[in-house]
Amino acid sequence: MEDLVQQLKAIGYTEYEAKSYVSLVKSGTVTAYQVSKNSGIPRARIYDILKSLIEKGLVLKEEKIDGTVYSPLPVDVFLEKAQSNWQKNYQSLSNKLKQLETTEESPDNRILILKEKTTIISYCRMLIRKAEKRIIISLWDDMYEEVREELEEVAEGVQIQGITLHVDHPIKTVDLHRITHFTEAPTSKRWFVLSIDAKEMIYGSYVNDCELAFYTNDQVHIYLLEDYVWHDVLVNRLVKRNKDNLEQWISEERKKFFMEDGFVEK
Repeated sequence: MEDLVQQLKAIGYTEYEAKSYVSLVKSGTVTAYQVSKNSGIPRARIYDILKSLIEKGLVLKEEKIDGTVYSPLPVDVFLEKAQSNWQKNYQSLSNKLKQLETTEESPDNRILILKEKTTIISYCRMLIRKAEKRIIISLWDDMYEEVREELEEVAEGVQIQGITLHVDHPIKTVDLHRITHFTEAPTSKRWFVLSIDAKEMIYGSYVNDCELAFYTNDQVHIYLLEDYVWHDVLVNRLVKRNKDNLEQWISEERKKFFMEDGFVEK
């Protein structure tokens, strides 16, 4: 019940209004006293709350011989009403904000911190839809699935290149990363890179590991990380073409380079 109350508050109802409506949905047609008792709202407040909900069309009032009773607006009707109101508010908000938004080009060399999963995902989706010529990606399966729909929508008009890991049926121009001991290790970070037209980029670790990512239009950042993706693609292609067992050699060389397991080459 608490989750429902919080969700109703998120779309504009007060806590008491939310509790009253949820209580009525659960109980059906009851008196104000019963609403107060079931919802925990003080009796001194319940009539004002019910009056507010009647004016908002969420509660129906009925006068009977033995007293007044209240009924909730049917859930299906409420949901349709809420969706309609949300769409109207969204469109109005969208129009007004876009009129205010500056059309000046953003300054170069920006590095912005993005926080919270939905913000990061929404920003990635927005950038993909802006792409005109080329998208370069380095994505694990969980992050890829978050933006799969947008990638497939733009794939016909935009060249998409890069590498993915554990992704089923990625865009055909994208390479599949080989499975290695390093990629499967529990401690491995699921980094992602999303570069748009070599002009804008978002990079970070997978949002469920750390709700933090970075946006940049700095050309040095973009060049270095696109080059990082290309080298990852190149190594995977070379390993697949080579008949020798390179995985062990690559693993040892990595340990030496990053001084893992306390290894220091002399």
